[in-house]
Amino acid sequence: MPESKNRRRRGRRVGPGSRNSGDLAITRPRARKTNYWYLTASVVIAVLVIAGFAVGSINFGGPAAQIGDRTEYEEGLGVFQPEVSKEHVPFGQPVVYTSFPPTSGDHWPPGDEAPCGFYEQGLPDERVVHNLEHGTIVISYNLTDNDAIEELKETFDDIGLAQLWGVARYYDKLPTGQVAVAAWQVLDTMDGVDADRIERFFEAYAGNLGPEKIPCRGGSMQ
Repeated sequence: MPESKNRRRRGRRVGPGSRNSGDLAITRPRARKTNYWYLTASVVIAVLVIAGFAVGSINFGGPAAQIGDRTEYEEGLGVFQPEVSKEHVPFGQPVVYTSFPPTSGDHWPPGDEAPCGFYEQGLPDERVVHNLEHGTIVISYNLTDNDAIEELKETFDDIGLAQLWGVARYYDKLPTGQVAVAAWQVLDTMDGVDADRIERFFEAYAGNLGPEKIPCRGGSMQ
């Protein structure tokens, strides 16, 4: 039986150059429209993340909340001292300590701890022991040479951690010419000013030793 014309048309192949516009519209993939809201939001989020990292890495002229890198006594960084006590006693009540300068013991109540700073007139033990309890490093010195005192001041000022964790005071219970650096339960004594040794002590223990971790209030040389 002869094949019909309609059947021949259905089976005939169409060359690539002979497709009509309707066929092209069906087979060509559509270009996606750009979602400008999504793009803008992504850029804003990226900028905020980068800015957050940048701000977090800036040290605005001070040590911020930096602390030392030791959470307990380490051999060679001072001498360990057993804890005596840590009770509060009424303001003005004297306390008998087992070492001079002390590294622990009873002390005057909250609010009387010394602000950070360098005190040429000295500070009572009962006051600075409260600083030690908060993680502060206390430098005690009995220097009579003005050049040595100036050297100690410069050393203190050059230690960034001392801005939040440092108190220095004159202390006549030490032998003349001696400097002592104390943290809670740790004491290092030296003849004269050893700047590197004092800085290492701060870098190890500042803000880390002591039952409490509270930076001292800002102060100045007095």
